[in-house]
Amino acid sequence: MTAITAGLVKELRTRSGAGMMDCKKALTETDGDIDAAIDWLRTKGLANAAKKSGRVAAEGLVAVSANGTSGAVVEVNAETDFVGRNEDFQKLVSGIASVAAETGKDVDGIKASLFPGASVTVEEKLTAAISTIGENMNLRRATSLSVEKGVVASYMHNAVAEGLGKIGILVALKSDGDTEALATLGKQIAMHIAATSPQSISVADLDPEAVERERGILSQQARESGKPEEIIGKMVEGRLSKFYKDVVLLEQTFVIDGENTVKAAIDVVAKQIGSPIEVTGMARYAVGEGIEKEETDFAAEVAAAVS
Repeated sequence: MTAITAGLVKELRTRSGAGMMDCKKALTETDGDIDAAIDWLRTKGLANAAKKSGRVAAEGLVAVSANGTSGAVVEVNAETDFVGRNEDFQKLVSGIASVAAETGKDVDGIKASLFPGASVTVEEKLTAAISTIGENMNLRRATSLSVEKGVVASYMHNAVAEGLGKIGILVALKSDGDTEALATLGKQIAMHIAATSPQSISVADLDPEAVERERGILSQQARESGKPEEIIGKMVEGRLSKFYKDVVLLEQTFVIDGENTVKAAIDVVAKQIGSPIEVTGMARYAVGEGIEKEETDFAAEVAAAVS
């Protein structure tokens, strides 16, 4: 039996464009024969999927899956917005979210897990969907949250189906209090996060580099105003407080009532249920954020297609 070396896998990957694990499996099935392995990939639809792998996938869906004290949010990308309306794609993304809720946030671990109700892995299910639907797709990221006591709440903005949409939020609340009250508060906080996109839960866990960068900008602005040095420090600290109110969850004005801070709103509910409430985690996913999208001339594409 021919040894399946890293060199063989690399050569097949270069010639076919298929994934590394798929190439290794193809070579194993064909006793190391490159040409036969390419044919094997084609029969499985993997070579066709590989041809699409270089195309930018910046659309798709976010899915949330929350159940009591645990939950997950995932983003699965595709090339066009139309795919988000495809029922098969929606089922695929929902299934992946349920896997993430069980296995955690590691993308490779999710891909290697069995897809719910199927005898294939999530990665294999994705590859099959690429061939069937005809667009490049990928599981871009995932986050899971859990608490020993309390709730993990979710919210989906602009939902296209249950737990599926363009902006998905998870928030974890740790508390011994009434779970129904916690779930209501959790959903309200999740809705707030959808609207304000905070950078951190508290001032303490805000990225130090972001704070120093903001401090530097504010200091320079204060100096350019001509203020004396002994006043500049106070000005900067005052403006940093405003910065915290803009980007820190607990310091923001709660969008639900428009008056209290999120921290104050939490304290009100904590008093009502007779138990402290701590926000231990949050995640906000918006489809395609941070992906550089290709600018295309749709009219030119149509003209080229019919010429």
